[in-house]
Amino acid sequence: MFAIIGIVVVFGCVVAGYLMEHGNLKVLVQPAELVIIGGAAVGTVFIANPLHIIKKIAAGIGGVFGGSKFTKQAYLDALKMMYELLNKARKEGLMALEADVEEPSKSAVFSKNANFIKNHHICDFVCDSLRMAITGIDAFDLDQLLDLDMEVHHQDAAAPTTALSTMADSLPGLGIVAAVLGVVITMGALGGPPEEIGHKVAAALVGTFLGILLCYGLIGPIAANMVKLADDEHAFLYVMRVLMIAFLKGSAPIMAVEVARRAVPGHVRPSFKELEAACRGGGAAAAAAHA
Repeated sequence: MFAIIGIVVVFGCVVAGYLMEHGNLKVLVQPAELVIIGGAAVGTVFIANPLHIIKKIAAGIGGVFGGSKFTKQAYLDALKMMYELLNKARKEGLMALEADVEEPSKSAVFSKNANFIKNHHICDFVCDSLRMAITGIDAFDLDQLLDLDMEVHHQDAAAPTTALSTMADSLPGLGIVAAVLGVVITMGALGGPPEEIGHKVAAALVGTFLGILLCYGLIGPIAANMVKLADDEHAFLYVMRVLMIAFLKGSAPIMAVEVARRAVPGHVRPSFKELEAACRGGGAAAAAAHA
């Protein structure tokens, strides 16, 4: 919602200011300039990136308008789920988790959290880590392994945002290309009516205007938002990592969950009472009563 509001504010203020100076909106409507700039920008993305990154760019842009999935409630649900899972491991041993991690969609614990099951990367991150713990890996070695996994994930998440940022950086230059082509057309019209020459010069300048506006007013901010969404997912993985390592080092489930809570980013971090209510008092409804 905020992304849509921001776009409306950017373009609305630009148009409003232009009209305040008695500008003619029809002059800004230059489909040919938009085709040159937009088409060339998309082409540069195709040239510079393989198909899997292009798919991630499209998914990332969709995520910008959908908002972050890692809210306070998402953290509460995940920590409660992990508390139940680790309690089971403490009472019955790590081997009791084998069926849960092998088929999480059929697990009595994991299936309670539909968002966890849908996010395949996070689900695999947790299940694969617990699978390694079941085989008897040391907590320190698992921590190193998770650090490597998160580093690879961070690089994968950065690839589409870097590609989109590069596209944004190219827009002003492509705007100049459109402007130069407009000047070439204008040169061919010399000797004609002054009104026609003036219109063609205005159309050429609109190319530069569109390139700069799309760079700093649309594509650049979208890329920046995608970076923040990737950071949100990285932070969630880090919380899961802290929780599992704390448990494998000997902490009780409730203590491991509390350690993980301290790793949650401040703007979505649940309070101690909210977490305790969720884990021991019946879940989200009890947590809301303490809020």
